[in-house]
Amino acid sequence: MRAAAARVCLGLSLALLLSPLASAAEPVDHAMVAKIRAEAFQRSQVMETLRGLTEGIGPRLTNSPAMAEANRWTADRLRGWGLANVHQEPVEDFGRGWEFSSASVEMVSPRRMPMHALPKAWTPGTNGTVEGEVVIAKLDSMKALEEQRGKLRGKILLLSDARDYKPGTNPDFHRHDDASLGDLQQSTVPPDRPAADRAQDTRRWQERMALQQAVNRFLEEEGVLAVIGISGWDNGIIRVGGGGSRRAGEPVGVTDLAMISTHYNTLMRAVQRGQTPRLRINVDARFTDDANQPAYNTIAELPGGNRRDEIVMLGAHLDSWHTGTGASDNAAGVAVMMEAMRILKAVGAQPRRTIRLGLWTAEEQGLIGSAAHVARHYAAHPEPTDPAQRALPERLREPTGPLRRTRDHERFSVYFNMDNGSGRIRGIYAQENFAAMPIFEAWLRPFHDIGATTVATRNTGSTDHIPFDRVGLPGFQFIQDRLDYFTNVHHSHLDTLDHVPPEDLKQAAAIIATFAWHAATRDEKMPRKPLVDEQG
Repeated sequence: MRAAAARVCLGLSLALLLSPLASAAEPVDHAMVAKIRAEAFQRSQVMETLRGLTEGIGPRLTNSPAMAEANRWTADRLRGWGLANVHQEPVEDFGRGWEFSSASVEMVSPRRMPMHALPKAWTPGTNGTVEGEVVIAKLDSMKALEEQRGKLRGKILLLSDARDYKPGTNPDFHRHDDASLGDLQQSTVPPDRPAADRAQDTRRWQERMALQQAVNRFLEEEGVLAVIGISGWDNGIIRVGGGGSRRAGEPVGVTDLAMISTHYNTLMRAVQRGQTPRLRINVDARFTDDANQPAYNTIAELPGGNRRDEIVMLGAHLDSWHTGTGASDNAAGVAVMMEAMRILKAVGAQPRRTIRLGLWTAEEQGLIGSAAHVARHYAAHPEPTDPAQRALPERLREPTGPLRRTRDHERFSVYFNMDNGSGRIRGIYAQENFAAMPIFEAWLRPFHDIGATTVATRNTGSTDHIPFDRVGLPGFQFIQDRLDYFTNVHHSHLDTLDHVPPEDLKQAAAIIATFAWHAATRDEKMPRKPLVDEQG
């Protein structure tokens, strides 16, 4: 019996050894990890880079003069570190540049009061000080425009509804604990989405764009002085994005401001009581181009060795909104990715594959820079011939044919992105790439002592790894501590250097440099998910 049992055990052991499920553990280069950690923690330049981007250059709206300066500055810094093939990659026909210098809003009656508001991007300034009566106007349909025609010349319009103040019940500042990291391990099965939903989404988008242009044209024709909407967040935070139009030849409307909720509600209540508040406004804002211009990604490389034609890529978006300094969104990600490249160069890393860095433009306008890079270098569906389809965002277009891959699609290994604020890395989203999970678990193990432990199965979206993922290339985003990203700084005037913990960026740079090194030196490229829908 013992001999028979031994033979059975031996047979099982051999079967397990020969089974693909019992493949050797992912190797970890502990000597290189030690070098990377020492460089990242003891000789860090990540905050110097972040200060240069935020307090040196400032906010970096796509195609603004500050964004052009950021493209030059990052390229010069990367060249200075000895990286190769540093260049600006054009993203054609983005639109016009825009910038603003100052904004002043004051209530002059029924009493004097400074009011806190900032302009939306790509909307005109006031060309000096203007003063007018405040009225409530709903311009939410073509019918509403006709009903208001001839009534609003010289007025300042309140376009949003008032909003009751809701005290926060959760802390402003959040770091993951075991419970919240555990929650990330839970996935849900997505419900069916009827085909009719896509048609409905397309129709709503077209109607919204048509109404926006009609409203802009109406405001110009009617001689409205300015329009004001309520900030999306309370507690004195101005959260603001774009308005008007960045496209040359399209109507841009009039000065368009986002105002803190408490001041906006004050104006609304005054009008509703039958008072006639008057505001004095001076906004210094301007378009910096007369015609549509290309935007630019910044690209740099650490050349590879015997597999230099294969690519491992790091990236983060360089553009920001215009009211803070874009520190957490996303100068932090840019500084970390640049620092990861600097670390690898400083420690003398000689990867087998080329490690490429992409600092993207126009993420805030719909992942435009990273999507253009993917389409140019790796894969794209055929461009639609129907002008109406070309006018739609890519996510709403009808399928145009099978994916067209370049030679570099097969040579590409993996893309890592950072764009969830300035919090430290706690792990990585596997994007439902199950074969990548044990690899990531091995690479994270040397960083368990500084909080990076979790590999989550689930997808995460809304940033620059998505253009890679949707053409079948492995693209990943890291799990980060939220800090106050979604309570104070995201797209707000509070997105400044003060909200960025230096230690978190050092930790992130060390982890990302390690991931890049291991991906660039492992025997095989990173495993891929099957590309289920060849029609996109």
